[in-house]
Amino acid sequence: MEYPERSIMVKGDVNKPKGKTSAYAFFVQTSRDEHKRKSPDVPINFSEFSKKCSERWKSLNASEKSKFEDLAKADKVRYEKEMKNYVPPKGVGKTGRKKKDPNAPKRPPSAFFVFCSEYRPTVKSENPGLSIGEIAKKLGEMWSKLSSKDRTPYDQKAAKLREKYDKEVAAYRSGAGVAKRGPGRPAGSMKKSQDDDDDDDDDEEEEDEEEEEEDEDDDE
Repeated sequence: MEYPERSIMVKGDVNKPKGKTSAYAFFVQTSRDEHKRKSPDVPINFSEFSKKCSERWKSLNASEKSKFEDLAKADKVRYEKEMKNYVPPKGVGKTGRKKKDPNAPKRPPSAFFVFCSEYRPTVKSENPGLSIGEIAKKLGEMWSKLSSKDRTPYDQKAAKLREKYDKEVAAYRSGAGVAKRGPGRPAGSMKKSQDDDDDDDDDEEEEDEEEEEEDEDDDE
């Protein structure tokens, strides 16, 4: 059985099994193949194609959806079987990262992520067939169309959250810094500790985005 192409979401390990494909993803791939057969010279407009697929998917009855659901079930069995025999190499993915302090302040979202948190539920409810990536792209398109004036409220919210975060970080470092430094540690090494924390912040932002997507996948 052939499965539709999809990007392999791995972090440095090309041998990691390909992720599970949903029933809707099989449907989208089938629709894309049909378009290529009927109109090979007509390029696909992503937004229009996604909207049409979503509408078509919602109009299908249970019997019409069953063949795609069967494909998804078969692919799930394939994935689980491959994962049982998969052993990730050391240092790949999150397992190779330094463990974060659960008490450390959480990095604030950017103006764009403030906007996304407000509009994601609406986009998701209006387009139940869209994947996580498609929803993210749609939000990106909506954001790009906003004028500077329209973005101002989100910029202001992000600035307030950043200000709060900076204060929390200062308080956190003043309390945790003494313990980090220790009795015999050179004073100059404190700067490095703060720089390390900044690096952790960047990693944390990436992980937060990944965890958010994983949570939405679980919801679906």
